[in-house]
Amino acid sequence: MRGVGGGRWRRVASQIGRSVAVWVVSTLTMLLLAGILPDFRLRSADGDSATDIAVTAALGAGAFGLLSALVWPLLVRLLLLVPALVLGLLVFFLNGALLWLALRVNPGERGAAAPETAVVVAAVMSAVASATGAALAVRDDDAYRRRLYRLAHRRRGSAPPCPPTPGTVFLQLDGVGHDVLLDAVGKGLMPSVARWLGTGTAGDRPSHRLTPWRTDWSSQTGASQLGILHGSNHDVPAFRWYEKARREVMVCNRPTSAAELQARAIEYAGHAGLLADDGASRGNLFSGGADEQALVLSIATRRRGPAARSRAGYFAYFSDPANAVRTALSFVAEVGREIGQSTRARLGKQRPRVSRGGLYPFVRAFATVVERDVVVAAVTGDLLAGRTAVYADLVAYDEVAHHSGPVSRDTDKVLQRLDRALALIEHVAEHAPRPYRIVVLSDHGQSPGETFRSRYGLTLADLVRAGCGLPVPRRAGRTHSGAEARAAVRAALRRPVEEGAEHYRPPRGSEPVVLASGNLGLVSFPDVPHRMTKEEIDARHPALLPTLANHPGIGFLLVRSARHGGVVLGAYGAEIPLDELDDNPGPLAAFGPGAADVVRRTHTFPHTADIMVNSFHDPTDGEVLAFEEQIGSHGGLGGAQSRPFLLSPLALSAPVADGAELAGAEQIHRVLRRWLTESDAAQRPAAPDRRRVA
Repeated sequence: MRGVGGGRWRRVASQIGRSVAVWVVSTLTMLLLAGILPDFRLRSADGDSATDIAVTAALGAGAFGLLSALVWPLLVRLLLLVPALVLGLLVFFLNGALLWLALRVNPGERGAAAPETAVVVAAVMSAVASATGAALAVRDDDAYRRRLYRLAHRRRGSAPPCPPTPGTVFLQLDGVGHDVLLDAVGKGLMPSVARWLGTGTAGDRPSHRLTPWRTDWSSQTGASQLGILHGSNHDVPAFRWYEKARREVMVCNRPTSAAELQARAIEYAGHAGLLADDGASRGNLFSGGADEQALVLSIATRRRGPAARSRAGYFAYFSDPANAVRTALSFVAEVGREIGQSTRARLGKQRPRVSRGGLYPFVRAFATVVERDVVVAAVTGDLLAGRTAVYADLVAYDEVAHHSGPVSRDTDKVLQRLDRALALIEHVAEHAPRPYRIVVLSDHGQSPGETFRSRYGLTLADLVRAGCGLPVPRRAGRTHSGAEARAAVRAALRRPVEEGAEHYRPPRGSEPVVLASGNLGLVSFPDVPHRMTKEEIDARHPALLPTLANHPGIGFLLVRSARHGGVVLGAYGAEIPLDELDDNPGPLAAFGPGAADVVRRTHTFPHTADIMVNSFHDPTDGEVLAFEEQIGSHGGLGGAQSRPFLLSPLALSAPVADGAELAGAEQIHRVLRRWLTESDAAQRPAAPDRRRVA
């Protein structure tokens, strides 16, 4: 007992010693800042002795530390309804207010600071205190483990003890293609992944297997993640599309649309989702049926119930002032990094290039810093709480690759930071109350290429308007491409009436709705309640389909046909019925195996657009032409965007049999669900072998 008591007292003494050390360092930091900053003083107007100044600094540092520990969590909880981006910016000002208050409550009333100076002083002191505490505890393994277990106990609360069976954490690296991952491993950017694959240092034994998989035609997070988490992405033709019955544009990353899509998927699949059994959903578009949710878009519009739990994910992270300041400082640094990188690209006349001004630096900083930090912290808490299944999405790479390109120095830095996040989660899993299996996957890749507009001088919407005989903006008409489009329209409109191309003048308000999802375009005619056929489109706009199909930036079109059910259209009059694509892929040949299958599947969706337009694709270099302003894009067919990866522990069964292809997000869902079943049964007693011995 004396040994136990002695150990407890040593731990208490160690904790007190670390607290005193942090206090001393904070005091010295405050003294240093008072000597540097003109608007920050620790003495009265009449002057004080060095002792008085030191006492003032010590009292101020102590009061600031206590206020940060006691008041900060209450402030963050009051601000849960504030958007995360705004909360990140408010961190500095709230911290500065606490410092100002700490100086005001000083008994000697000697300290004072201008408001803007208080913000700077508070940020520096929080960062220094956090670094000092971490440095003192880094070699104290017992203290680290005790902290983890205390955190696990607090997270778990009154829940029952964890089962001994393994839990599973699924980490989605948004937009990281299979080949990009292998390239990053080969260049040494992702040592943790290299170690799992057995290609790191000499002597590494592989613990994971890497499997590529093929997306659906709509190669984007909305379709892929809905299929992965809920088992169905039926009737999700693109990232955004027009629904005629609702007279509404659906957008996968719009909260109301995400909620509707999730409800449809649950009804279609017949179950709540992958995470319905003691699961947690972190940073995703959809919940997967999880009870624990943070940064989940499909519940973002709710004010009570699960939405409150989702916003509590911010509280769990920002309630620690050191976390808040560290993330805020990283946020500012990332904004500066983006401004510097975009300036370098512009001065170097880099091609291809898109605009990266406006709010984009702040959006990028949120995706690569705030979202990453909050999600990783939430996953850490889930592991320490012993949850059965966790699915988290890290969106940093996807956001940067859209504007910097899938393979660039900018994205290399992001991949390095993502690997460090994987290493941190792996390390925390070692201290969890149950064993964990870490599965890493992506929802799609990204294909490089300049934009459709930069190459041809007009947008897809301009081209569609020209094909319909509608006015085209002057900026498009002045370009060579605009002239080509107008010439094609004039040539098509001269076709004789007996060819079935009777001219139709669109009534007012019936202009087409043209939407883009990466290099996938969708054209809908809102005044026609049903999906139009090729014959109907030709009768109304005889130049439209030839204008699109023969444009050099268009790969192929999908339209409904009264005669064939559905047809793929290409240049030079190519028209292939869907049931003949296996024997004659026509314009789909350049898009590789599986293209015909995903096109036929999309054709069956109730809300497929009147005209589905896929951009040109160069199979030699994998380039596509995005209909959005992105030089790294995804959403359609062509190149690396359709080839994500699945990295799974060898302890789990192989995703598919040798030689078989892993295709479609819904199949990924079935594989992950099977693995959860395997994990659940991993440590159950084996049934007795009742076979007779020969």
